[in-house]
Amino acid sequence: MTVSLCVIAYNEQNALPSLLDDILSQSYPRKDTELVFVDSGSHDATKKIYEAFRDSHIGEYLGIVICDNPAGNQASGWNTAIRASSGDIIIRVDAHASIPEFFVENNVKVIKSGEDVCGGARPSNILDPTPYREMLLLAESSMFGSSFASYRRTGGGKRYVSSLFHGAYRREVFAKAGGFNSSLGRTEDNELHWRIRQNGYRICQSDEIISYQNIRPTLGAMLRQKYGNGKWIGLTVGVCPGCLSLFHFVPFCFVIAVILCAGLLAAGLLTGIFLLTLPAVLLCGAYLLADIFMSVTAVVSAGKFTPPMLLLGFVFPMLHIVYGVGTLVGLCRIHGWKRSLDGSAEKEIEEVRECAAARLRVREEKL
Repeated sequence: MTVSLCVIAYNEQNALPSLLDDILSQSYPRKDTELVFVDSGSHDATKKIYEAFRDSHIGEYLGIVICDNPAGNQASGWNTAIRASSGDIIIRVDAHASIPEFFVENNVKVIKSGEDVCGGARPSNILDPTPYREMLLLAESSMFGSSFASYRRTGGGKRYVSSLFHGAYRREVFAKAGGFNSSLGRTEDNELHWRIRQNGYRICQSDEIISYQNIRPTLGAMLRQKYGNGKWIGLTVGVCPGCLSLFHFVPFCFVIAVILCAGLLAAGLLTGIFLLTLPAVLLCGAYLLADIFMSVTAVVSAGKFTPPMLLLGFVFPMLHIVYGVGTLVGLCRIHGWKRSLDGSAEKEIEEVRECAAARLRVREEKL
């Protein structure tokens, strides 16, 4: 089977060289591998890195395609890649990721076993580790600091899930379900996978497949990412609430509880009815215990201690609050955001569906 390995990048000149080395190391035959690189209007050397790679290796692969994504957002980038691809299987990989030698081969193996969509665990990783960045990695890797999503953890055998990262898809899936919803940011994969499941496909997560996502290297960048993630969870409620789980709203519920408890605390102090302060005391006490326990657990799991790890107890609540505030902002903006939608996303979804179907017809005619 032929594979189209797709990479979308925006200002990723620092991360791309490592990923391209991983691509060169893949065990799957290059003559059966097409590389589709999409640049989303980068202002750095991202596109030049793509072009240098193509010029050095063009004859070794089934094809190396470089596309521009003028829309700039990730969903439109993936749609551009799908339309440009020609493989039987389409694999998406983020630019700030790392893939082991057998990543493509194992995806193909699982697809050949009868699956239509597959992927594996995607634990976090870090480039150029320092003690401070290792602390951030602990925060991101912890269920307390990140999420309960199954794709973040290894083990569990072969199972069927609601969503995953770095998925591999038979082309038939896009011919039926269509492309990514370009009106969404950060949640475009959740919505697509929901639509894929609505069309009767199952999403298989296999222990044979693993890839890694490089975390943001600074706390500021990580907080901006969490805020954006939370905001798009809130906005997505207005478009596809079915593609979200209750776990997505835990930070939002925490922020609402903090606001309510702060109000009761203020009322109790002002009125002298100290019973009103009890919810705030209980919430703070419970969260503090959980924070300390999960911080210690994260350090123990690392198998070593460095001074920056003392910051974990402060980083966890910052991540939770920023994510929850983002969700609150997104929910408040749903009405205005929906009014700004012009229907172009639905058109793009359909264009991807038609393109995938047309390529399937061409393949069937050749057979």
